[in-house]
Amino acid sequence: MERYTEPDLAHAAVLSIDVQKDFALPGAPFEVPGTAERLPGMAEALEAAREAGLPIIHVVRLYKEDASNVDLFRKEAVLRGEGAVLAGSEGACLPEELLPAVCRPADNRARPDSELLLSGAFQVLGPEEWILYKPRFGAFYRTDLEIFLRERKIDTLIFMGCNFPNCPRTSIYEASERDFKLVVLRDALSGLYERGEEELARIGVRMKDVADWKRELAKR
Repeated sequence: MERYTEPDLAHAAVLSIDVQKDFALPGAPFEVPGTAERLPGMAEALEAAREAGLPIIHVVRLYKEDASNVDLFRKEAVLRGEGAVLAGSEGACLPEELLPAVCRPADNRARPDSELLLSGAFQVLGPEEWILYKPRFGAFYRTDLEIFLRERKIDTLIFMGCNFPNCPRTSIYEASERDFKLVVLRDALSGLYERGEEELARIGVRMKDVADWKRELAKR
């Protein structure tokens, strides 16, 4: 398994999953516990990726107020006005510390373009950096993510993000099904737990701390 799952940082991209203000900021109405504490690790990993010229894709959710694109188990809440990451809302934006320098302080370039993203297109955020909307837990479900990655000869994915049990885990397994080599940055991913790490290791996922991964990246 080592031979076939060894990450190739020369053909790698970073996927940041669901790190949006409604979920990630302290005191946010839909704050996911532990995510704010992971923001420094996420920011450090993204800066390292930018310096190395690795592609970065911020994968996000955007809910319409009429709930027409919402998971069944969340429709009632959205229709009651209790939905997170609503299209066009401040809560759907990326935390400022995760933005590339060209978008700081946060400006209109950094705001998710709801119309563009809901059409399935990639929104350019910076050099080699994009935002992508996904309609469900998995980043590959009804998106052009795989095509986008294959066109760029990417075979290794570095995962970070918000709330491992839901969207990150689903996206990791989808990536495994598509034969991508996989790395998870444990201190840049909220909701991760010991058994989850063990299960990922069984499918060839490499677990790394951000500092260790940065050292490997620097040696590339």
